[in-house]
Amino acid sequence: MIFITAKFRILPEHAENWPEISRSFTEATRAEPGCLWFDWSRSLDDPNEYVLVEAFEDDAAAAHVGSEHFRTAQQELPRHLAETPRIVNFQVPGTDWSELGELAVR
Repeated sequence: MIFITAKFRILPEHAENWPEISRSFTEATRAEPGCLWFDWSRSLDDPNEYVLVEAFEDDAAAAHVGSEHFRTAQQELPRHLAETPRIVNFQVPGTDWSELGELAVR
């Protein structure tokens, strides 16, 4: 799978509304064939930072980047951002999360 984590620094005046601002992009992406997950979290240390954790089946990422909703997001979302998002992108084996054995619940 292709595993991506991206940090988005949102302009302070838009940070509270980011879930709604990004909603149509999020919903459309989650509905794509091959999208394994597409989840937003808000930083505990910086209320203007959101972290996106997403994963796609190996052959699905190109379709995601080529989709109409991705192109729309490229046009609409940057006006709400304080800076260009930062990304980590890897291809890893599997299609799901593994357990964190060091913190196993017994």
